[in-house]
Amino acid sequence: MHRTALRNVLAHKGRLLMTALAIMLGTAFVAGTMVFSDTLGQAMKNSYAKSFTDVSVQVNDYSAGARASAKDKGQRSTAKLTDQTVAAIAALPGTEDARGVVTGFTGVADRKGKLIGEAWSAQATNFSPDASGKDPRYPMVEGRGPAKAGEIALDKETAATGGYKVGDKVRTANTGPATDSVLTGVFTTDDPQVSTGASLTLLDTATAQQQLLSPGQFSSIAVKAKPGVTEQALQDAVITKLPSNDHQFTVQTGKQLTDDQTQMIARSTDAMKTMLLAFAGISLFVGIFIIANTFTMLIAQRTKELALLRAVGASRRQVTNSVLVEALLIGLLASVAGLLAGIGIGAGMQALVHGLNPGMPTGDLVVSPTALIVAPVVGVLVTVLSAVLPAVRASRIAPVAAMSSGDQPATQKGLLVRNIIGFLIAGGGGALIAMGAGMGKDGRTAVGLGAGLALIGVFVLLPLLSRPVIALVGPLLAKLAGTPGKLARQNAVRNPRRTAATAAALTIGLTLVSALTVLGASVGGAVDKAVTSAMSADYDVKMANGMTMTPEMAAKIAKAPGVAAASPFNEVYWDVNGTSGSVNGIDADSAGRLLKPELTTGSLAALGQGQALISDAFAKSHGLAVGSALKIDAYGGSKGALTVGGVYRDNAMLAPVLVSNAQVQKLDPEAEIREVMVLGTNGTSAALQQSIMDATGNNPVVQVKTKQEIRDEFNQIITFALNMMYGLLAMSVLVAVLGVINTLAMSVFERKREIGMLRAIGLDRSGVKRMVRLESVVISLFGAAIGVALGCFCAWAVNGTLKDSLTGLTTVLPYGKLALFLALAGLVGFVAALWPARRAAKLDILDSIKTD
Repeated sequence: MHRTALRNVLAHKGRLLMTALAIMLGTAFVAGTMVFSDTLGQAMKNSYAKSFTDVSVQVNDYSAGARASAKDKGQRSTAKLTDQTVAAIAALPGTEDARGVVTGFTGVADRKGKLIGEAWSAQATNFSPDASGKDPRYPMVEGRGPAKAGEIALDKETAATGGYKVGDKVRTANTGPATDSVLTGVFTTDDPQVSTGASLTLLDTATAQQQLLSPGQFSSIAVKAKPGVTEQALQDAVITKLPSNDHQFTVQTGKQLTDDQTQMIARSTDAMKTMLLAFAGISLFVGIFIIANTFTMLIAQRTKELALLRAVGASRRQVTNSVLVEALLIGLLASVAGLLAGIGIGAGMQALVHGLNPGMPTGDLVVSPTALIVAPVVGVLVTVLSAVLPAVRASRIAPVAAMSSGDQPATQKGLLVRNIIGFLIAGGGGALIAMGAGMGKDGRTAVGLGAGLALIGVFVLLPLLSRPVIALVGPLLAKLAGTPGKLARQNAVRNPRRTAATAAALTIGLTLVSALTVLGASVGGAVDKAVTSAMSADYDVKMANGMTMTPEMAAKIAKAPGVAAASPFNEVYWDVNGTSGSVNGIDADSAGRLLKPELTTGSLAALGQGQALISDAFAKSHGLAVGSALKIDAYGGSKGALTVGGVYRDNAMLAPVLVSNAQVQKLDPEAEIREVMVLGTNGTSAALQQSIMDATGNNPVVQVKTKQEIRDEFNQIITFALNMMYGLLAMSVLVAVLGVINTLAMSVFERKREIGMLRAIGLDRSGVKRMVRLESVVISLFGAAIGVALGCFCAWAVNGTLKDSLTGLTTVLPYGKLALFLALAGLVGFVAALWPARRAAKLDILDSIKTD
């Protein structure tokens, strides 16, 4: 029987080609993901390991420049890392060198005033020269390090990008107005963040402290041990020299820092690997239908052969094992090919990433034993498991079937049982989805489980659904294509199980794509609605990296020419009536001109009377109304009481509580300003936008955006995420296309005599081609339509679980995109049918009629 299995594989290698390609693509996706993530992770570990080569112990002050939460209740420490702390640590017997380090955000503008690099990665630190006047961390390739205020040095890549040379004026900025400094030097560094595209600016220590922290303060201290002194011993000694309030400090050895960095890299690469493997799993899942369909069709075509084997003494187990051995051989060969292709894909992805970002760490290709084992094993298991049901069906072929031909029809009992099971699973899944949609954020598990069950139930019911759904397009096919159209419809429903297995592959892809698209449109609609309904200001001014801006900058923006009204729009975190959350602050005299919340009771004028406005959801959850008292527990332990002066409808742009900035300053004097709202005298204009930028000193980090630009920014984020998902799902769609090609090609072989008879009674070659193509298009559209419907239903349910997190979220159906997906599915069916249709049209009439 094993020799028979091998002979069958060799005899049907053409018909098994698409199946092997599907397995190979899925396995290659798995292997490529593992090779790429392992290679990138190792390269990043090697690169970041250099960050601590000269550090034995490091002290970090995590409170420097940061605010604690309201729950700290006055426990903020006044202890700082100062020159005295550095001197005390440097005097330890085991210390060879100790240096204070200041780090913080600073952006660099190019000659056109645009920010160089990304705002979130732009950093500045202090130049700390030794006795020779050099800082060994930053060797200068041109000029010297900064020695006083008004001087800076830039890393080589940033200087080259900005077109700067030593002696040039360079504009830099942090949270305040921009300043111009003289470039005194250009340096190189092995800092991995700089090598991956971040900008690094060097300042003299006093200026760095003044701009980034506070005079005399360091954010960390790097300590190097003398030869023979262990890191642990030095760590113990350093701890004794820290200020008494040392709960805010962390003291770590170089090894601990490296280990933490390694774990962080591992977590990030593992997250990326998990996401990619999930999409690889989807591709393999789609491949299951192709494999099962292929073996089902092969067994149907070999009914006589298998019946003869039973007649000459082969047992059911031997027949089953024979089919499974065929699957094992195909899976093994395809998986090995997929592994080799995956290694190539991993190398290609590494080259692509390095090409897009030359600064990204790179290294030798890492092909781990795990990848070498897991990828082929997964491919073989998927193939063999997919062939189990066809193998069992093959074993049930009776010896008497040798006297007949054709597929053995499914019994009515078998179809009834299948449909009942399908209805139960799909119904249960739909009920879970509906229940979860009404439970808010607590229903996410129910929706996820229900979506999985509904998808499985729909797969089981696809044969039942195929006849009525495809029948709907029957009249249209007959009208547009005549006889070939009628034949295409009849062929599509001739074997519902086969049609369902072919369509299921597209159903999976379209379910996911449709769900993601509807979710994206819904979230975008909610954000658009929130911005439009809550903001009447013309511009929103904020830092590109989300950092705070100084009160001085906010004051200058308010005084800019053309500004009719402006106010800092603060966000603080307080405990209000025992619930910790965000609170917005705005100037009371400008609130009515800059904001337009939809008030259900009360008025905005209540802010000027020292009262608070709250959202209707907050009011409902806390049993509050106009006149109710609010107990405030603010940052630093300040306590207060406010009265509710109005209630507004929930809005994603507003916090649950809105107060005046006067109240914010009273309870939280150190509140941070993250944005400023601006209303123009004559609305939006390029002149007003430039006037605001001039007020910031043309700070390259400041963003001045209209309401439309805010909406566009959110839409771009959503579009990018969707495009990335579409790209990852492309492999699944490709596997589905292979399934359509495979089914049609094998169907043409099965219907060879039938096609010959049709040709003999007058159907020409073009008619045969149209018949096969239309059959493919109908099957593809059937699978896509079911997928789009299921995807929209799941997206509606997911939106129900997100309403608590995103106010105003409603389900938006982007009909244009959904129609485009259906059109593309039809195109996929048409393209997939080109080769099978051409093959069918070329069949010789007499040879086909003689086929047994």
